[in-house]
Amino acid sequence: MHGPHPDAVPALIARACAFVGLLDVVAGVFTRFRHSRIHSIMEVLPGALGPFAAALSLSTGLLLLLLAHGLRRRKRRAWRAAVALLPIGALTQFVYRHSVFGMSISLVLLVLLVRHRREFTALPDPRSRWRALANFVLMSAGSLGLGVVIVSAHGGQIVGDPGITDRLAHVLYGLFGFEGPVDYTGSASSTVGFSLGALGLITAVTTIYLAFRPEHPAARLTEEDESRLRVLLDKHGRRDSLGHFALRRDKAVVFSPSGKAAVTYRVVSGVMLASGDPIGDVEAWPGAIERFMDEAKAHSWTPAVMGCSETGGEVWTRETGLDALELGDEAVVDVADFSLAGRAMRNVRQMVKRIERAGYETRVRRVRDLGEAELERVRRAAEDWRGTDTERGFSMALGRIGDATDGDCLIATAHKADEVRGEYDDLKAILHFVPWGPDGASLDLMRRDRSADPGMNELLIVAALQAAPKFGITRVSLNFAMFRSALARGEKIGAGPVLRAWRGLLVFLSRWFQIESLYKFNAKFQPRWEPRFVVYRASGDLPRIGFAAMQAEGFVTLALPLPRFLRRRSAAARVCAHTVADVGVHAGQDLAWHAVQHDRPPRT
Repeated sequence: MHGPHPDAVPALIARACAFVGLLDVVAGVFTRFRHSRIHSIMEVLPGALGPFAAALSLSTGLLLLLLAHGLRRRKRRAWRAAVALLPIGALTQFVYRHSVFGMSISLVLLVLLVRHRREFTALPDPRSRWRALANFVLMSAGSLGLGVVIVSAHGGQIVGDPGITDRLAHVLYGLFGFEGPVDYTGSASSTVGFSLGALGLITAVTTIYLAFRPEHPAARLTEEDESRLRVLLDKHGRRDSLGHFALRRDKAVVFSPSGKAAVTYRVVSGVMLASGDPIGDVEAWPGAIERFMDEAKAHSWTPAVMGCSETGGEVWTRETGLDALELGDEAVVDVADFSLAGRAMRNVRQMVKRIERAGYETRVRRVRDLGEAELERVRRAAEDWRGTDTERGFSMALGRIGDATDGDCLIATAHKADEVRGEYDDLKAILHFVPWGPDGASLDLMRRDRSADPGMNELLIVAALQAAPKFGITRVSLNFAMFRSALARGEKIGAGPVLRAWRGLLVFLSRWFQIESLYKFNAKFQPRWEPRFVVYRASGDLPRIGFAAMQAEGFVTLALPLPRFLRRRSAAARVCAHTVADVGVHAGQDLAWHAVQHDRPPRT
């Protein structure tokens, strides 16, 4: 049984802050509300100050709403902002309204914040200049909508009957501090003007703050960190097929006190996402996990682990008190047991022979054995054949091809000699594998020329498995099948109604997410199945973790899209992905390719 949530007190304070902020906004917008029975309560809230009551109430409400999220996450800077604003609110209450009671309310709130100051110790999140642009777009849209409400709320004092175009124009002028085309009788014109000006000022101030605040860049894997991780992988890399993906350079890392274990992660939307199992000696995992949890607590990040093994899940839950949920199974092929012979492999065997008769040939090599010219051709082809505007990848993708430090990676390529044309010569498809210890390989990405024949998946996977022995590879990790066990058990004789209903839902969702088809595709190669888990703190965190995972994997992009020709074409940015949202294509398999291979429209 779990104890109280560690953020219970900040959460209550944040809710109170948001509630008061909402009341202030309503009081600033609707004149009837300010003169209702609640007016006597609203008068003593920060924001109702004399002739500028509406604008100040609106401004204070918006600022409180903006601060509520930071207070909920125990952010120190949000606490400092509230502590700085409350004395000003108390002073204005006394100087402008001579209200001792109103001043006392502000001071009581200040005392409560000071009393609970130890609850607000979280450090800042990694920052991006995109947040300033996002704030400007969202605040501008919100101000425009709220401005129309403000203009229309004083309908009884509007001169004439202006249309929606005039009202929008009045809002736009008012946001910049100018008079618009709508006229009012009485004091309504000043009230509306001050309110719209306040909205524009808050939009400008918050955007400028986000654009020019001191930089706190997102963590990156340093050269020293990468070297230390490679040492750990050399000793313990064969334990986890996802270990090599810890070397993505857009991840950060925490090491155990002994330096014998590490956890890599990325922070997305306040979620601290680790991927796979900790790297290094299992005996040192608890120390690395403790450092991870300390870092999450220091920044008030939500801790989560994507795609850990059963052993990893047991250690994480034992050491932290977190919970684990099975996501699906990883398909692992033992090379010694793989053969195209037999009835079970007939479909794969026929597919491969058909493609070979069409004139395709395959080559499987270490990255270090490719010439620079061919390697560059592979890099460019992998990017151009990506199939989506956004690069994808985090938990099961390396994010680069052909780096000098990745010479042990395998590249399987398909060629068609009678079609030697274009910038990629005869290259038609690519598979990229990362090392899984000294005797394993883990699938990273799959790309192909869209004009190539269907069946490239089968052809290159078979080629890689058949070539594996000469590289000393005894096992190959392929794709990750989401909810595989439910699909497999639900179709068996004797499955209960609940299991059959769950399987039916998964089959239905497969029309869009290819859950069933990916499972059946993996099953063609007769793999053994290894379960993978997500580790989380509370059930209420799962939607947030899922959304953060989709962002990390590139399936949700909050930044404004750029035309493709304007994007930086950097090798370090070339990633293909895997996530819960894309039904777990292990090691960054491009689902759009899989869809084309099976005559389905690509899904981005």
